[in-house]
Amino acid sequence: MNITFPHLGNTFIAAKVLFDALDVEYTIPPISTKKTLEIGCLHSPDDICLPFKIMIGNYIESIERGADTVLITGSCGPCRFGEYCELQKKVLMSLGRQINFIVIDEPSKIGIKEFLNRLSSVAKDSRLSTYKKIKALNMALKAINLIDEIEKECRFFAGYEKNKGEFSKLLKDVKREAIESKGAEGTLKVLENYKDKVDRIEIDNFKTPIKIGIIGEIYTIIDSLSNLYIEDILMNLGVSTKRTLYPSWWVKNTALSALKINRSPIYKEAKHYLGMCIGGHAQECVGEAMLNYKMGFDGLIQIFPVGCMPEIVSKAILPDIEKRYNIPILSLVVDEMTGEAGYYTRIEAFLDLIEGRKRMCI
Repeated sequence: MNITFPHLGNTFIAAKVLFDALDVEYTIPPISTKKTLEIGCLHSPDDICLPFKIMIGNYIESIERGADTVLITGSCGPCRFGEYCELQKKVLMSLGRQINFIVIDEPSKIGIKEFLNRLSSVAKDSRLSTYKKIKALNMALKAINLIDEIEKECRFFAGYEKNKGEFSKLLKDVKREAIESKGAEGTLKVLENYKDKVDRIEIDNFKTPIKIGIIGEIYTIIDSLSNLYIEDILMNLGVSTKRTLYPSWWVKNTALSALKINRSPIYKEAKHYLGMCIGGHAQECVGEAMLNYKMGFDGLIQIFPVGCMPEIVSKAILPDIEKRYNIPILSLVVDEMTGEAGYYTRIEAFLDLIEGRKRMCI
């Protein structure tokens, strides 16, 4: 068994740690590029959403490198993501690819026993003891928490750095060195070293950068190709950005959901506008909008793929938040046809609007 998975933010680093520690064969797909998207669009239904197409591209690039098993998370409800695995199987079968899928669904949806069975199937080729397999999982969790924390700090403090570009360079360097490192322990050591380096970068607390909250559909805001590298662009412009939805957040939220614990203040903040789950991350989008407003952010950017049903609902709610709380909100809808020039122009105009409001103390 040679396992692969779709790219989603920093999950490839945690996956590397897990599979290295388990000593099982795996293939990390190349970082998603326009070529990945072109491959995915060629073989996907025209009207399916953007994440599906990029994932198909990831799979095909990995299969060409020897992968025969796909590991993905699952879902249910109105969001089409719950149907991804079955549709993707059919697409790959139509190309003559017999690929196994391991779908890690929420324990609250499939039951603890089935959840553990699916987890154990990931490590079925590992000769390690149960204790060492659990240790490998803990190492992967540590890795995703470390890399996500590094990224959070880099994205936010980029607006305060004394020497422009230091946080951006560090973020690129840590990901490159982590993927080039040998073994699970080596990768964790790299992450720990860079966590210390982040804390040593000089910042100017007297700066007053524009602060933007990034909200929307989880895949699109995490995957750089999907959002046309918006966080990197904002970093280079000296803007501080924040988002809650990271892979480490998803892991924690999913675990707490299984225990039926109210997971996050996001849901409390969203309750007035959206008191129930309608699929996807519409509740999180609305709740984050309210949290970012209360934390004094200057504006919000919502990003989601064309046709995303849950985000269309949250987009309909955001204008009321914008008007009631006087916080500018820009909604960006993306697909494979999105033009970069117009996309970047809208972002620049939005930042100019916020800069003008700050000067006028609005």
